[in-house]
This record gives sequence, structure tokens and C-alpha cells, in this order.
Amino acid sequence: MAEDADRARKSIGARRNPDSADAILDAAEAVLVESGYSSFSIEAVARRARAGKPTIYRWWPSKAALLFDVYQRLKRVENPDTGNLEDDLVGFLKNLFSHWHETSSGSVFRSLIAEAQSDATVAAVLVEYTKGRHAHTGQMIERAKARGEVAADVDSTLVADLVASFAWTHLLTNRLNEDEATLRRAVGYVLKGIAADDAGSVDAAAVRRRRRRIIG
Repeated sequence: MAEDADRARKSIGARRNPDSADAILDAAEAVLVESGYSSFSIEAVARRARAGKPTIYRWWPSKAALLFDVYQRLKRVENPDTGNLEDDLVGFLKNLFSHWHETSSGSVFRSLIAEAQSDATVAAVLVEYTKGRHAHTGQMIERAKARGEVAADVDSTLVADLVASFAWTHLLTNRLNEDEATLRRAVGYVLKGIAADDAGSVDAAAVRRRRRRIIG
């Protein structure tokens, strides 16, 4: 009987209490804003939230796991639904770049990506986070499929990965102030490809110009 009761207590403890979880996330966000990524620690969060470290580690097995939850809390980037995939993706990138640039979330995510290069635990959390985000971004491609704008056999997650790669490169190199024309050109390359109209041939306009010079 005592064993059963102990198992029950452990089971209840492993489940997140929404109020306590919110208090810990509030504290983590506050510590992050006040102290920055480099000084962020579970100890500081526990003090701020008046929670035990074992509780935090039971719900978030690592500092990275907690920080990714904080990052997702900070991240408020809508996926536009304009009825046109190019406009949706350009709008999404504009929203994302503005959010990264105007809030602390950009520096947090940049730090997490950097740490993932040398910490297998952070890398694993980043992989899981990326799967979820790409599925979310892929919804724009799925809507375009339903409209007949995109071929049915297109891999939505792979397209989302290409878009994310462009975004992450700009985040990591601190180029978040790209104008809309550049974003639209990048999206155009993803959606329309970069092959010449007649693959393997030279540019048709250049051919016409040479012909005019020869005839003239």
C-alpha cells in the first residue's frame, strides 16, 4: 500500500501544475531579460520563482529545455493567410525578422543555436523544436496545396526547412533589416527555382541582344 501511494505521489509530481509552471516560466523570462543568456541559471530561476530546483528539473530536464519554452513564449510570429503562398512566406519572414530584431528573442535563439554546436543536450532539444516549427510553417504550404498553387507531392517540411535556413543565416549574421524586395526575391527562388527557361541554354535576352548587334 505504501509503495502504491509513493508511486501515485511521484506520478502527480511528474505532471506539471499549470500555475507553478507559469510562475517558473515568468521567473525564467525575468531572469533572462535582467541578466542575459550568459548569466541565466536554473538556480536564479528557482530563487525568483520560489520553487525547488528538483521541481524545475523534473519538468525541464535541462537549462536548454527551459530556455526553448521561454523562447516560444516570447515568440509571437503569425503565419499570414493571404491566399497567395509567395505573399504568405514574405509576410512570415518580415514578421519573424522584426520580432527577432525588436525583442530579446533573437539573441536568445542565436545563443541556443551556438550552444547546440558543442552541447549534445541542447542540440537534441533544438532538433525537436525545429520539427515542431517546420510543421507549423509547413501549414502555409499545405494551404497552398489545397488551393492548387503547389504540386500535391511537394514536401512541405522540406520547403519550410529551406525558408528557415534563409532566416537562420540572417539571424546568425545579424542581417535582420533586409528590405521586402530581397525577401521576395529569396522566396521567389524557393518557389520558382533558379534554372533557366531552357535548361542548359544561355539567357534568352542575352541571345537576342547579340543577334541585334550582329544584324545591326
